[in-house]
Amino acid sequence: MSPTIREDPTVPVLYLIACGAPPAAELLSHPEAVPGLQADGWTVCVLCTPSGERFLDPAAVSIATGYPVRVEQRQPGEPDVLPSPDAILVAPLTFNTVNKWALGISDTLALGILNESLGSGLPIAATVWAKEELQKHPAFDGHAQSLFEAGVRFIQPEDGDPRFPWGELRAAMAELLAA
Repeated sequence: MSPTIREDPTVPVLYLIACGAPPAAELLSHPEAVPGLQADGWTVCVLCTPSGERFLDPAAVSIATGYPVRVEQRQPGEPDVLPSPDAILVAPLTFNTVNKWALGISDTLALGILNESLGSGLPIAATVWAKEELQKHPAFDGHAQSLFEAGVRFIQPEDGDPRFPWGELRAAMAELLAA
């Protein structure tokens, strides 16, 4: 991640990484997602997996955040269009991305950023959004535990609540901002 000049260096930068699951469609429409995070004082930059891009309108997200949605790696020598992050939020985090991330696979921009960020010690919060059957796969628990032990803070919905926990994620990010 090569740093770029921030418009206001006193405003912390949050990379919101969206994977391919329905909650990614709520990034702008849910008041606790991008709008709430911005109201809390974050400069929000959205990156997503190739599957995650299908769930959102990159042009609308770009207008709302002031930064392009990044999906692909930049070309060698091409400047980074995003400022360096102060924290990472992975929302939603899919079964596929949990497993690849835990194994250190960097075959997408999002995974490359996640792997670098985990190694750099940046604060990272995430919410897994995967079918119960996938979460029962034998690889899942070990990989999620590995990420947890490496410092990823997992925020899960309240038991029985079918909604994505945007409010809980926003609160967790506000705690990071206050720290």
